[in-house]
Amino acid sequence: MIRKIEHIGIAVKSTDEVRMTFEKLLGYQAYKQERIDSENVLTTFFKLGESKLELLESTSLDSAIAKYLEKFPQGVHHIALEVDDIVSELARLESLGFQLIHKSPKPGADNKWIAFLHPKSTAGVLVELCQDNNE
Repeated sequence: MIRKIEHIGIAVKSTDEVRMTFEKLLGYQAYKQERIDSENVLTTFFKLGESKLELLESTSLDSAIAKYLEKFPQGVHHIALEVDDIVSELARLESLGFQLIHKSPKPGADNKWIAFLHPKSTAGVLVELCQDNNE
């Protein structure tokens, strides 16, 4: 079951620059910064009630974020939805015709299991499913 918008991912060229912009906008500092070497990305998180904003800066020229920023300006990259059971949700969505980028979940930032749906099947929006990793 999909529970809520967990976070909105924003692709940025410079975390430091954009972090300062959002700290001014929100009136408080980011609560977490985390490097995810498997994805070649530096993440920075802001809490907004039950949801979060995630800034994503590439740490490698061949990362998904670097490739995204070659085609598009910095801005909204994906919407992440929190689910109760990511494996079941992936199976349910695939059976409904959604195209999966990841057939099984993998470790992600902020102690989550993650998997993405292809934007071709979600009205042009990159959708991430995520579940707390309680292991």
